[in-house]
Amino acid sequence: MRALFLGDIVGSCGRRAVTSLVPDLRAEFALDYVVVNGENSAGGRGITSAIAEDLFGCGVDIISGGNHTFQVRDVYPYLDDEPRVLRPFNYPPGAPGHGIATSGDLTVVNLIGRVFMGSDYDDPFRAAPEALRQVPEGNAVLIDFHAEATSEKQALAWYLDGRISAFVGTHTHVPTADARILPGGTAYCTDAGMCGARDSVIGDDRHAVVSRFLTQMPTRLPAAEGTAVVNGLCIEIDDQTRRAISIERVDRIVD
Repeated sequence: MRALFLGDIVGSCGRRAVTSLVPDLRAEFALDYVVVNGENSAGGRGITSAIAEDLFGCGVDIISGGNHTFQVRDVYPYLDDEPRVLRPFNYPPGAPGHGIATSGDLTVVNLIGRVFMGSDYDDPFRAAPEALRQVPEGNAVLIDFHAEATSEKQALAWYLDGRISAFVGTHTHVPTADARILPGGTAYCTDAGMCGARDSVIGDDRHAVVSRFLTQMPTRLPAAEGTAVVNGLCIEIDDQTRRAISIERVDRIVD
């Protein structure tokens, strides 16, 4: 099994890059599955049903989320009705949507961290085993852990090593250079990166961000435009053992 995971899609720049590139990447890497994090795809904050449908139309199988998933309130009924669009599994009970999705023999679990992210979420270390109990028997499992702290990401990955096929971090929008296979057979990377404007501050307009730092005044931070970067990871998983065979960075520039 070969799966591609793409980091947080930021705004229309990131969406255009992903929808144009995914068909070619599916052919280039002979992909069975494509998973993307779409929580910033609507103007840099949130997701809409129309955006999700466009992503499915280009060849995406599952869309994961994070702390901005609920930014666009109109999407709430869609999250309940469309099991392929995720929000973190460890949101408190009653939140719209689903935290786990299965496509064929791949199951994706979406979790959110608590370090520097607020404490309103359930403990991901306790939620993860609960989520794994809901995975169809024999399926490969990929976890998108949407978290700020690198230590929290590494710790949860070590806790789950050998119980899942792949563990990918999201949220910082900055790709890390630590892709590896842990001793138990779990592919790991602290952060996949993002799909958005290259000449930006984590996908937002750089001038607006600099202004906020200089003035400390509330400033709208629109998603940036221009040349796009697409950051992701291609993960190969053994069909029998469900252990990772390889993990490699996939980074592209899209004009």
